[in-house]
Amino acid sequence: MEFTKMHGLGNDFILVEDLDAALPEDQCPSLAQQLCHRRTGIGGDGLMFIRRGEQAPVRMRLYNSDGSLADMCGNGIRCFARYVYDHKIQTATRFPIETDAGIKEASLTLTDGQVSAVEISMGTPAFARPQIPMLGGEGDCRLSAIEALGRSFPCSAVNTGVPHLVLFLEEALSEEELLRYGPALETHPLFPKRTNVNFTRVLDENTLEVRTWERGCGRTLACGTGSCAAAVCAAVAGFTRRNVQVRLALGSLAIRWAEDGNIYMAGPAAYSFTGSIA
Repeated sequence: MEFTKMHGLGNDFILVEDLDAALPEDQCPSLAQQLCHRRTGIGGDGLMFIRRGEQAPVRMRLYNSDGSLADMCGNGIRCFARYVYDHKIQTATRFPIETDAGIKEASLTLTDGQVSAVEISMGTPAFARPQIPMLGGEGDCRLSAIEALGRSFPCSAVNTGVPHLVLFLEEALSEEELLRYGPALETHPLFPKRTNVNFTRVLDENTLEVRTWERGCGRTLACGTGSCAAAVCAAVAGFTRRNVQVRLALGSLAIRWAEDGNIYMAGPAAYSFTGSIA
């Protein structure tokens, strides 16, 4: 099995071409756990399969490092889009991608013939609790309080392809605190399907800083859907404008929440290495 290792600002993935879906689906969760292990495998936040789509020319199928299925991944889909263009699976610089969270459209920027950035139309955010899903009624979760391990955090929640909890912090948490509160909030009883957790600071009306604990992956260096979630929740709260830069550990994503409701995320996608599995 040939593979390519890629990352979006440190959020890393193992990409495998499986255009005809030849690999049995029931083997994918355990394969993801095996290959994503950072000491005994290749290492990665997820295992991604490149397949032909039914509703679009190509389909992204992604398994988290714990073997669970990821409906959507912002950094992952940028890597996917660059791969299928560079490997001539798609020849246009703008094309749709089928995901388990619906059809997303990729738009590639070329510099000297090379992909320098990928913008993804991420769709519209869902704020209603049943759509996230989140317990507690039919309304939205906006600047509410949530408790974990005896501490209360101001938060909002949204689904940007997958469920996200956005915590607004005045001071950044230490890495030790993030590793403690992240898993406790991921598995909070309010979220029946678990949730991603974004520790967010508003730096100014144009800039956010986000660190994420991801459902099914744990601590990651970047999260595209999480950056989108933080951006729209901050805009709804009146903290920022609708176009922001989201600062992550290894760089920034540009997030634009258009007037028609669609979220657009732009950022890099990079190669790490290639190899084969015996």
